[in-house]
Amino acid sequence: MTCLFSLSSFTSTPKRDQFQVHITAPGEQYTRVGVQLLDRKDGSFLVRYRMYASYRSLQIEVKVNGRHVAKSPYFLKGPVYSEECHCPEPDSAAWLRHMSCNDSIPQIERDLKHFPMVDPDKIAIEIPERFGNRQSLCHYTIKDNKIYIKTYGEHVGFRIFMDSLLLSLTSKVKVPDIEFFVNLGDWPLEKRKEPPFHPIFSWCGSLETKDIVMPTYDLTDSVLETMGRVSLDMMSVQANTGPKWEEKNNTAFWRGRDSCKERLELVKLGRKHPDMINAAFTHFFFFKHDENLYGPIVQPIPFFDFFKHKYQILIDGTVAAYRMPYLLVGNSVILKQDSIYYEHFYNELQPWKHYVPFKKDLSDLLEKIRWVKDHDEEAKKIAEAGQQFARNNLMGDHVFCYYFKLFQTYAKLQVSKPKIRDGMEKVENTSENYFPCECRRHKVRKKVNSVHHIIYF
Repeated sequence: MTCLFSLSSFTSTPKRDQFQVHITAPGEQYTRVGVQLLDRKDGSFLVRYRMYASYRSLQIEVKVNGRHVAKSPYFLKGPVYSEECHCPEPDSAAWLRHMSCNDSIPQIERDLKHFPMVDPDKIAIEIPERFGNRQSLCHYTIKDNKIYIKTYGEHVGFRIFMDSLLLSLTSKVKVPDIEFFVNLGDWPLEKRKEPPFHPIFSWCGSLETKDIVMPTYDLTDSVLETMGRVSLDMMSVQANTGPKWEEKNNTAFWRGRDSCKERLELVKLGRKHPDMINAAFTHFFFFKHDENLYGPIVQPIPFFDFFKHKYQILIDGTVAAYRMPYLLVGNSVILKQDSIYYEHFYNELQPWKHYVPFKKDLSDLLEKIRWVKDHDEEAKKIAEAGQQFARNNLMGDHVFCYYFKLFQTYAKLQVSKPKIRDGMEKVENTSENYFPCECRRHKVRKKVNSVHHIIYF
């Protein structure tokens, strides 16, 4: 389990190591909890921790120069279950309240309006017949909070992201019985102009398709693996946003591979206007590399180094560029290409409030760069608004809320019961749990088993 605490009493960053955070399990012989303090450089800090065992309760001490601050120590009365512990909350309404999930999510409502009803028996036949030979799909059934899968297509390696999310979610809360298909490819699939539409869950949506969009596999994985093998996540970025706004480089920045023609044009534009655009390719895959046109291939740089620049250019790859959540939270202003593709949160963003738009063909990009250069205070406010949006809408608890609300709402559309179909196999957690837990849901009514807790002081 990963928990988040926000400390916001300061108006500037205290000296290094003034904060001390200790987490212990009272009455336990050992406490195995990884703790990380992240300085957001604006007078606030994130303290996150990951438990490797489950405990009856936790005590969290936050001190400055050895003295407790605000209401420290805090106590989480449990049992408090680790991420590896399978102990779902049977009362989904209680879990939603504990997670502070929104009652409704506009993007989910927009996507599901195309599906007044869903017949699991029907889609179990029709979707594989229509897409199974050409696309890579996962057919999932969740029944009695157990997960079953059948895959279609050759390239199904990305199922690991959905498997991991479902295993994590069902370990925390009872998920409604549901049967659905997940598109493992980049492009959304449902291109019919008129109903009937087939419900396909995808990581990317588009104005030309009717897919049901989910948080991207990249963002989802960063939530599941925080403080693990993943180094780039929404909390780590907040502690690595580069220098103060006034000290950032004022050229527009981009790095990436040759995923679309507009990226080729961007790099050529940067070579003509190096005082305005710093753009270069790190890989070539889709097009022929002509060094005379595009310059040499450069070494990738750490993502955190992007934020040495005030202006970040966001341009499509094969579909939406999945780096937008991290760019938003990094305190640089995003110059975003107009696009038919979108992630699950794009429709909640407002141009000129959270980002600066430019045309798909880049014809006004230089004009927009000149604008942000000439309107520094306005650009700074846009960067801050984007960062605040990301902090309030794209953290780990929001990702879990989104998935659960999506499954809950979709499940209500089903007109027949989900079934474990022929050829399905059970999805099980293969990682070893060296600290097995005792699930005490039936014994204790007051407990903690969410992904994030937020305490302000």
